[in-house]
Amino acid sequence: MSGEHSASGSTTQDWWPESLNVEILDQNASNVGPYEDEFDYAEAFESLDFEQVKADIEDVLTDSQEWWPADYGHYGPLIIRMAWHSAGTYRTGDGRGGASGGTQRFAPVESWPDNANLDKARRLLWPVKEKYGRKLSWADLLVLSGNVAMESMGFQTFGFGGGREDAYAPDKGVNWGPEEEMMEDKRHDEEGNLQGDLAADHMGLIYVNPEGPGGKPDPLESAKYVRQSFDRMAMNDEETVALCAGGHTFGKVHGADSDENLGGEPEAAPIEQQGLGWKNEYGEGKGADTITSGIEGPWTQSPTSWDMEYVDLLLDHEWEPHKGPGGAWQWRPKDAEVHGSAEPAHDEIESATPMMLTTDVALKRDPDYREVLERFQENPMEFGISFAKAWYKLIHRDMGPPERLLGPEVPDQEMLWQGPIPDADYELVNEEQIAKLKTEILDSDLSRTQLVKTAWASASTYRDSDKRGGANGARIRLEPQRSWDVNEPKELETVLDTLEDIQREFNDSRSDGVHISLADIIVLGGTAAIEQAAAEAGYEIEVPFEPGRTDALAEQTDIESFQALKPDADGFRNYFTDGDGLNRSPEELLVDKADLLDLTPAETTVLVGGMRTLGANHQNSELGVFTDDVGALTNDFFETVLSMDYEWEAADSEDNKQVYELRNRETDEVEWTGSRVDLIFGSNSRLRTLAEAYAAEEEKFINDFADAWQKVMTNDRFDLN
Repeated sequence: MSGEHSASGSTTQDWWPESLNVEILDQNASNVGPYEDEFDYAEAFESLDFEQVKADIEDVLTDSQEWWPADYGHYGPLIIRMAWHSAGTYRTGDGRGGASGGTQRFAPVESWPDNANLDKARRLLWPVKEKYGRKLSWADLLVLSGNVAMESMGFQTFGFGGGREDAYAPDKGVNWGPEEEMMEDKRHDEEGNLQGDLAADHMGLIYVNPEGPGGKPDPLESAKYVRQSFDRMAMNDEETVALCAGGHTFGKVHGADSDENLGGEPEAAPIEQQGLGWKNEYGEGKGADTITSGIEGPWTQSPTSWDMEYVDLLLDHEWEPHKGPGGAWQWRPKDAEVHGSAEPAHDEIESATPMMLTTDVALKRDPDYREVLERFQENPMEFGISFAKAWYKLIHRDMGPPERLLGPEVPDQEMLWQGPIPDADYELVNEEQIAKLKTEILDSDLSRTQLVKTAWASASTYRDSDKRGGANGARIRLEPQRSWDVNEPKELETVLDTLEDIQREFNDSRSDGVHISLADIIVLGGTAAIEQAAAEAGYEIEVPFEPGRTDALAEQTDIESFQALKPDADGFRNYFTDGDGLNRSPEELLVDKADLLDLTPAETTVLVGGMRTLGANHQNSELGVFTDDVGALTNDFFETVLSMDYEWEAADSEDNKQVYELRNRETDEVEWTGSRVDLIFGSNSRLRTLAEAYAAEEEKFINDFADAWQKVMTNDRFDLN
């Protein structure tokens, strides 16, 4: 399934594959889209006639096109699959994937086997996108159309929030897996556990193999893989059953014949196909002859109506495996009365028999999943509500806090998985009060290093991938964050106790309604420390501070959900664990962390250099602290990394394979030690050029550090950004 393509030269990465690739950070530095930086998508979206948009989408659903006929005369099921697969790439491990950006439009996702023929669904929606232009992003349209499709077939959705801006290039930061071919599996360990942040079962799938693990129809084994993948996509057992049962109430799968009839996927298709893939040489190549998954048939007898048929058919009948016309394993009912009982998808088909996937039968065979199914069967209204909420979570999970959602259908109810933060019910501090609080913080027993480390620990949990984490909410004082090893719990408790005393004393002294949150105090402490550190280096700077953060409550914090934010590594603090299971190097993990913080290569460079001289390493490690004046904001790190007075060599220790010694060329004495993250700024050609700029101009280094620091501290301030 590969088409012709033009020849091209080798890239630097092709020539030197072991070289650190920092290009993923370039996407944080530039706007590659067609609209000016000043374009406000939120404002444009709010100007839409939302009901008319939905009406236009519904018109598409029942207007069957000759070039791609609608099953049952209704595109609803196809559109639901498109929306599901757009949002279903989300994974909790690193927050990447999901509907935001509309990245289903780009390779590799658009050309995954699991997304076969979804290119047609997007083309069907093009008239709607063309009509509204920049006011309606593809990212919003892809999932909104799924809601409209369900509503058009009799289901009541829970709501919809817009605000997803379009990407105009694939996200280079997403690691989709180590495999070299589609449908390969090199991502499980010997016990069958997925490695790293990956959630999908095979390369090119959204969830798991519908035929069963390894293509074998083993329902109980399949249930294990289903549970693992859905858990990594933020869904518990009830939500998993609700999504599968609810989604499979609609539509059918397509396997009229072998996929050997299919041409290349969109990225491999000939140029004259204009981005459409999977050209089908079987029969008419469409309609009743469609080949997509290789599995054939509807799940229910009425595939364009919301009802209980899926649950009833699955539970009330026995199912047996067989190979369908596409050559793939699927399940048919043993009860002959059910054969031929389903509506035909096209006029040329007289009748159809409901089928099930191995993953469907897994829900019946697994005891915990079956318990949920039986409860849903006894309580249809509970089933509907559970599916509505699970679907809402699916298509909004990567949107972050509820205040980012736009439009008239945003529910009033805030979900725990959204990480809600209370509104400020008090007056915010002014500049004079901020200055007084800075003095009190700096006059306390806390060191500048402690203040910097605590502010960084609080704010650097932010992930731009799913807009979660950050300093707002002060969740660093709550579980699970206060117990993370990376945050040094004992020292953190000391710092928080002191800052809470300062906060309490200030708030108790006010009679004018002015208060400050601990979240603000934590950030303000880091701000004050950096200003003082710059002054010690001889530079007077002012790091901007915007109050307005509030403190989340424990009951507003889902411990399991926030546990996903725990870093395996933080190169900014020279913190590393045994790894993420994907054998990535410390420097690769630094780039990954920087990308999640939305940092550019320059911002990454300046922050590492500054954090080192401030002594902000995990457990006050001396790795990379190339200065005799720890706590002063100097460019000593870069001067030392680039100096030819020294040479590096790996430490002679089995326990310190990632530690390097810096020896004075004249005396042969070890003067400093560093990690791979420290050395990379002298080794990698791109990072070295940035290190040179900061080594040569200390004032620029300090100003750029302050700007980059401020960016990290305010990444989650959606009220400001």
